[in-house]
Formats: sequence, structure tokens, C-alpha cells
Amino acid sequence: MEFSVTLILAGLVLAFFWFILQKRKYNLPPGPTTLPLVGNLPQLDKKQPFKSFTELSKSYGPVMTLYLGWQRTVVLTGYEVVKEALVDQAEDFTGRGPLPFLLKATNGYGLGISNGECWRQLRRFTLSTLRDFGMGTQRDGGVDSRGEQAFDSPHKDAESQTIRPHIPARLHRVQCDLLHGVRRTLQLRLTNKFLELLHVIAEVLRFNSSFLGQMYNVFPWILEHLPGPQHTMFSHINFLREFIKKKIQEHKESLDPSSPRDYIDTFLIRMEQEKNLPNTEFHYENLVSTVLNLFLAGTETTSSTLRYALGVLIKHPNVQEEMQREIDNVVRQDQCPKMEDRKSLPFTDAVIHEVQRFLDIVPFGLPHYALKDITFRGYSIPKGTVIIPLLHSVLKGDQWETPWAFNPKHFLDQNGSFKKNPAFLPFSAGKRSCVGESLARMELFIFLVTLLKDFTFSCIEGPDSISLNPQYSGFANLPRNYEIVATPR
Repeated sequence: MEFSVTLILAGLVLAFFWFILQKRKYNLPPGPTTLPLVGNLPQLDKKQPFKSFTELSKSYGPVMTLYLGWQRTVVLTGYEVVKEALVDQAEDFTGRGPLPFLLKATNGYGLGISNGECWRQLRRFTLSTLRDFGMGTQRDGGVDSRGEQAFDSPHKDAESQTIRPHIPARLHRVQCDLLHGVRRTLQLRLTNKFLELLHVIAEVLRFNSSFLGQMYNVFPWILEHLPGPQHTMFSHINFLREFIKKKIQEHKESLDPSSPRDYIDTFLIRMEQEKNLPNTEFHYENLVSTVLNLFLAGTETTSSTLRYALGVLIKHPNVQEEMQREIDNVVRQDQCPKMEDRKSLPFTDAVIHEVQRFLDIVPFGLPHYALKDITFRGYSIPKGTVIIPLLHSVLKGDQWETPWAFNPKHFLDQNGSFKKNPAFLPFSAGKRSCVGESLARMELFIFLVTLLKDFTFSCIEGPDSISLNPQYSGFANLPRNYEIVATPR
């Protein structure tokens, strides 16, 4: 027993000196004193760790070093520092690290976790394909028409009714159609299978925003051998992967190379074109995992933003009324909104931007990774370091007049015209910014304008019952759920 205790103490001492040697070996950014094995984890608020990072930066500066367990991590805080890294030194910061949860979920394949030439090819292909199918630039049936069809229901002619989960489901359905034409199978019906799919995606995102989900990415080798919900999450991932594989097989059986219908069709055609190339990145595993990436990263985050927007409008009924007045003056009752209407709806556009800023849905951003030694602001960031561009510190930073209040005037000039703010970075920035940014912006605009044109939103308990504080905070800030009442106008 005494020998075991001595061995453990010796290990802790050696670990402590390892941390000290690391700091001396490299000119690392400053940071708080670390503890053996756990690093700086005890100093972080397990419910809102990103706020702990912001507080620590007040003592150690906008570029600081922390240890999450054994993992050396450099945190970038504030607009100027994040922009300098991700935009001005973009090539140095394009790396994506082997995030344990994502690595296991994707088997190491797909757009989200790839680097180098694989990442470049998959990103270029995905941007082009989503643009073709989702944004209505080269084919009919872009987001405008899909949004119109998704809300073609008898609800607007009915009495007031609660709408959750139907609106998020309709948004998911449009995104599924862009990825693999699932709407043809669903025939615009909210089937049990489809709702199960939405539930699984939401559960995975909630787990990753929980304390245990964050600890999995720090100590995966421990949690793999302990009971807990992490194992259920990977069962959910397998369910999603099997769903995707089934859709891919259906696409193979009905593929017409001269007329691709969606993302999967286009990928399969590229696979056939490059099947004899030994180093092609267009193969089956990359297809499955990239579609999984797009599901997990795009569907729940966009629907959460929409749900949060409705909560904001119920909380601030004067904002909802002003948006509706503006929409009524631009979009005729017998028409559906189009993206070109946005320039004539500056207040509406400002509210949507402010919803995204205030929700701050991915406060950490996706972690970057030093694929080589990096010199940044006079410091050394060694190869193998995780890099966190703290988007929370940008969206709630000093670039905003009232960062902690919901204020659409952040995006309006003195004449009431829409104005941009360079610190609006909910999709991150640089070469690894969100691949679905343009699609998400269009979806939010079309869906929210469509809803407000036909409905007024409220809740039975009244505006004061709405809390804009997230229900879950971690990897993502997820809004609270309410029974929302939609009253036809």
C-alpha cells in the first residue's frame, strides 16, 4: 500500500516538473499555474467554462496558455486577436485537432476533422454543392422555394396552437432535402422515424454541451471504461450513420449521373469519376462522415437559433410588432419572402443578426490545432497544441455598445439602414469558418420572415416567463424550450 502511494506521489511530482519544463522549453503565452494530471480544469466553471476563460484573460492577457488535463491549449480572446490569428495568419491556423468525440464518431474521416489536401478538396466540393442546391444560384428549388413548401400547411388558417417541435422539424426537413432528398421519402410528413432522427441529433449536441461531454474530450481513455451516457451517445451516432448509409444505398440504386438531385448524388458522381485515382478523397467513408458532420453541425444549431429567435420576439413583443410592420410593407400577403427582400428589411435583418450575436451559440468555436510550430504575437505555439478562438469574447466584447443586452441597434445606423460589424463572427472566420454559413443565414431569414408574415407568437405564461439564458452551456449554448403559441394574423 505504501509503495503504491509513493508511486502515485512520484508520478504527480514528475508531472508537475513536466509542466514546468514545457513552459521553459517554449516561449509559451502566459497562463495560470497548472496542477498535475488535471491541469487548469479545477479553475473552470463546469457549467459555463467559456466565461472562466474570459475572466482568466483579464489576468494573463488575450493570448494565454491553459492545460485541459494533459492537453496544452492556447486560448485567443477578443476580436483583434481572433481576427489576427484566423484571418491575418490564416494558413498557420487552419489545423483541426483530433477531437476525441468527433474522431470516434467519424472514424477519423470527413470534412470536420480532416486537414491538408483532404480538407481542402472536401471543403471546396461542399461549398460548391451546397451553393448549387441550397442557395438557388444554379438550380431551381433553392432555400426560397424549400422554405415556402416547408410551411405550406393548414396552420395559418387554423386557430392559435402550440408549434414545438413542428417548426424545428420543418427546418430540419429542408436541410435533409439538401443533403440527401429525404423529403421525397417523408412526403412532407413528420413521421416517427424523422422525429426520432431529430431527437437523436439534439441529444448528441446536448451531451457535447454538458460537463461530461467536455470531459470525454479531455479524458476519453478513462470515460471509455466507465459507465455513463457517453456510450448512449455513440449508439445515437451509429443510428445516424446507419440512416445515412441507407440513404446512400438508395441513391446508388436510383442515381442518374446526368441529373444529380442532392449532395449525396453529386458526391457519388465524383466518386465514380475518381475511382481509379489512388489518392482520391472522394470515397465512401468520407461521404458518410461528411454528411454526418453536416447533420450534427448544421441542423440542430440552426433550429436552436430559430427557437431562440422566437423566444426573443415573445420576450420583446415591441420588436416582433416592428418586424411585422416592416415585413407587411415589403412582402405581399399572397407572396413568399425572397432573399432579395432582405435589403428592404433592415430592421428585420438587424434583429436576426442580433439574435445570433446574443445567443452566442458556439462560444468556443471549433478548436483549431497547431500542425506545426507557430509564432504568434511574439509567443511560440508548439506543434500539437489545441487552439481555442473564443468566439464568446468576440460576440460579447468591447466592439459592441451594449454587449450584454439584446439590442438590434448594434446593426443599424442613424438612418435605420443595416450596418455590418466586423466582430459579428458566430460562424467563426478565416479558412475554417463554418462551411454552411451562407445556407444558415438564408434559412434563418426565409423561415423567420415567413413565420412572422403569417403568425404572431406568444406563450401562455406571458413575456416575463421567457428566459434568454441558455438551458445548456458548454460546447454550445442551447436555448430553453417553451410551449409557443402561434396565432394566425
